[in-house]
Amino acid sequence: MINIIENDITVDEYLDLRDRVNWKKLSRSQAKKALDNCLYVIKAVDDDGTPIGMGRIVGDGAVICYIQDLIVVPEAQGQKVGTQIITKLKEFVNGIREDGTTMMLCLMCAKGREEFYIKNNFTPRPTDELGPGMILYL
Repeated sequence: MINIIENDITVDEYLDLRDRVNWKKLSRSQAKKALDNCLYVIKAVDDDGTPIGMGRIVGDGAVICYIQDLIVVPEAQGQKVGTQIITKLKEFVNGIREDGTTMMLCLMCAKGREEFYIKNNFTPRPTDELGPGMILYL
Protein backbone atom coordinates (compact mmCIF):
# COMPACT_ATOMS: atom_id res chain seq x y z
CA MET A 1 0.00 0.00 0.00
CA ILE A 2 1.15 3.51 -0.82
CA ASN A 3 0.78 6.30 1.73
CA ILE A 4 0.84 9.97 0.77
CA ILE A 5 2.40 12.32 3.33
CA GLU A 6 1.89 16.07 3.02
CA ASN A 7 4.47 18.77 3.74
CA ASP A 8 6.94 16.44 5.45
CA ILE A 9 10.00 15.57 3.41
CA THR A 10 13.61 15.90 4.47
CA VAL A 11 16.42 17.30 2.38
CA ASP A 12 18.04 13.85 2.44
CA GLU A 13 14.84 12.19 1.16
CA TYR A 14 14.52 14.79 -1.60
CA LEU A 15 18.13 14.38 -2.70
CA ASP A 16 17.85 10.59 -2.55
CA LEU A 17 14.71 10.53 -4.71
CA ARG A 18 16.37 12.81 -7.27
CA ASP A 19 19.44 10.56 -7.27
CA ARG A 20 17.34 7.40 -7.74
CA VAL A 21 15.93 8.81 -11.00
CA ASN A 22 19.30 10.20 -12.16
CA TRP A 23 18.33 13.88 -12.07
CA LYS A 24 20.84 16.72 -11.90
CA LYS A 25 22.67 16.93 -8.59
CA LEU A 26 21.73 19.74 -6.23
CA SER A 27 23.69 21.12 -3.33
CA ARG A 28 22.13 20.59 0.12
CA SER A 29 21.49 24.33 0.37
CA GLN A 30 19.70 24.35 -3.02
CA ALA A 31 17.56 21.41 -1.96
CA LYS A 32 16.68 22.99 1.38
CA LYS A 33 15.78 26.31 -0.21
CA ALA A 34 13.67 24.56 -2.87
CA LEU A 35 11.69 22.69 -0.22
CA ASP A 36 11.38 25.74 2.04
CA ASN A 37 10.04 27.90 -0.79
CA CYS A 38 7.48 25.59 -2.35
CA LEU A 39 3.79 26.03 -1.67
CA TYR A 40 3.12 22.34 -1.09
CA VAL A 41 5.09 19.12 -1.15
CA ILE A 42 4.05 15.51 -0.85
CA LYS A 43 5.90 12.25 -0.73
CA ALA A 44 4.69 8.75 -1.40
CA VAL A 45 6.03 6.04 0.89
CA ASP A 46 5.75 2.26 0.74
CA ASP A 47 4.63 -0.03 3.57
CA ASP A 48 8.06 0.25 5.20
CA GLY A 49 7.94 4.06 5.14
CA THR A 50 10.56 4.30 2.39
CA PRO A 51 10.00 7.26 0.06
CA ILE A 52 9.21 6.06 -3.47
CA GLY A 53 7.92 9.30 -4.98
CA MET A 54 7.23 12.97 -4.48
CA GLY A 55 5.87 16.12 -6.05
CA ARG A 56 5.96 19.83 -5.31
CA ILE A 57 3.87 22.86 -6.15
CA VAL A 58 5.66 26.15 -6.75
CA GLY A 59 4.19 29.44 -7.91
CA ASP A 60 2.30 32.50 -6.76
CA GLY A 61 -0.77 30.64 -5.53
CA ALA A 62 -3.13 33.05 -7.27
CA VAL A 63 -2.62 33.09 -11.04
CA ILE A 64 -0.17 30.31 -11.73
CA CYS A 65 1.30 27.25 -10.08
CA TYR A 66 3.72 24.68 -11.41
CA ILE A 67 4.11 21.01 -10.69
CA GLN A 68 7.79 20.53 -9.98
CA ASP A 69 9.85 17.43 -9.20
CA LEU A 70 7.20 14.80 -9.81
CA ILE A 71 9.34 11.74 -9.10
CA VAL A 72 8.46 8.06 -8.94
CA VAL A 73 11.40 5.71 -8.47
CA PRO A 74 11.76 3.12 -11.25
CA GLU A 75 10.77 0.11 -9.11
CA ALA A 76 7.46 1.81 -8.19
CA GLN A 77 6.52 3.01 -11.68
CA GLY A 78 3.42 1.44 -13.20
CA GLN A 79 1.74 1.10 -9.79
CA LYS A 80 -0.34 4.32 -9.97
CA VAL A 81 1.99 6.16 -7.59
CA GLY A 82 2.40 9.04 -10.03
CA THR A 83 -1.35 9.26 -10.51
CA GLN A 84 -1.89 9.46 -6.74
CA ILE A 85 0.73 12.19 -6.46
CA ILE A 86 -0.59 14.27 -9.34
CA THR A 87 -4.17 13.94 -8.07
CA LYS A 88 -3.15 15.34 -4.65
CA LEU A 89 -1.16 18.15 -6.29
CA LYS A 90 -4.15 19.14 -8.45
CA GLU A 91 -6.47 18.99 -5.42
CA PHE A 92 -4.16 21.32 -3.50
CA VAL A 93 -4.05 23.90 -6.29
CA ASN A 94 -7.80 23.73 -6.81
CA GLY A 95 -8.23 24.21 -3.06
CA ILE A 96 -6.22 27.46 -2.99
CA ARG A 97 -7.86 28.87 -6.13
CA GLU A 98 -10.06 31.87 -5.43
CA ASP A 99 -13.75 31.15 -6.06
CA GLY A 100 -14.88 32.23 -9.51
CA THR A 101 -11.35 32.39 -10.90
CA THR A 102 -9.15 30.24 -13.08
CA MET A 103 -5.62 29.33 -12.13
CA MET A 104 -3.05 27.90 -14.52
CA LEU A 105 -1.35 24.69 -13.40
CA CYS A 106 1.69 24.11 -15.57
CA LEU A 107 4.60 21.69 -15.76
CA MET A 108 7.56 20.74 -17.85
CA CYS A 109 7.26 17.15 -18.94
CA ALA A 110 10.22 14.80 -19.16
CA LYS A 111 10.69 13.35 -22.62
CA GLY A 112 8.71 10.15 -23.01
CA ARG A 113 6.27 10.97 -20.18
CA GLU A 114 3.78 12.94 -22.26
CA GLU A 115 1.07 10.26 -22.25
CA PHE A 116 1.01 10.17 -18.45
CA TYR A 117 0.24 13.88 -18.29
CA ILE A 118 -2.27 13.72 -21.16
CA LYS A 119 -4.13 10.99 -19.22
CA ASN A 120 -4.21 13.43 -16.30
CA ASN A 121 -5.87 16.13 -18.45
CA PHE A 122 -2.84 18.28 -19.27
CA THR A 123 -2.61 19.82 -22.75
CA PRO A 124 0.63 19.24 -24.64
CA ARG A 125 2.19 22.34 -26.16
CA PRO A 126 2.43 23.86 -28.64
CA THR A 127 -1.21 24.22 -29.67
CA ASP A 128 -2.84 26.63 -32.12
CA GLU A 129 -3.13 29.15 -29.28
CA LEU A 130 -0.15 28.29 -27.06
CA GLY A 131 3.50 28.29 -28.05
CA PRO A 132 6.06 25.75 -26.90
CA GLY A 133 7.58 25.82 -23.43
CA MET A 134 11.04 27.26 -23.09
CA ILE A 135 13.94 26.83 -20.66
CA LEU A 136 17.21 28.59 -19.87
CA TYR A 137 19.77 26.98 -17.54
CA LEU A 138 21.74 29.59 -15.61
